[in-house]
Amino acid sequence: MFTDLLPRLQQAAAMLAGCPLAAGDVVHDAYLRIARRPERFLSHPQPYAYVFTTMTNILRDQWRRDRRRVALPEVPELAEAVEHGRCALEPPHGGTAELQARWEVVRLLGFLTVKQARAVVLVDLDGYSVDEAAELLGLHRSTLAVTRRRAHGRLRAVLEHERRHDP
Repeated sequence: MFTDLLPRLQQAAAMLAGCPLAAGDVVHDAYLRIARRPERFLSHPQPYAYVFTTMTNILRDQWRRDRRRVALPEVPELAEAVEHGRCALEPPHGGTAELQARWEVVRLLGFLTVKQARAVVLVDLDGYSVDEAAELLGLHRSTLAVTRRRAHGRLRAVLEHERRHDP
């Protein structure tokens, strides 16, 4: 029964995921989830709706997980450097200053709570307004503003402490 639905599922997954390449993974994950309890799928009056809901839940879970991750700057692999004709020890495209700045941002975000880091990343680094960031995170505007203000205070304290204790 699942294989009969496969073309429709691939199309729906591509639409939901926004990428035809990711659609195959979503359909496969849905199949694996359904295979745990096939009796539910087989007894459902609308099998397509059952699988569609499963795919939607999988994508929602992935989106939630991805939303919580703090992206680290990419470091080029040796093979990629050789492939592009660069020496493997050369700095990435933006130069060492840009790379050091990115690592410093990641280091400083480590001093914040997850909520504070999300607020700082969205508003101060990604350029969202406080209202837009609050909507994205599902928070009230004032909650996000207070969280961001506390994060700025924490970052100021960390930087001041480091300034005083570094020669």
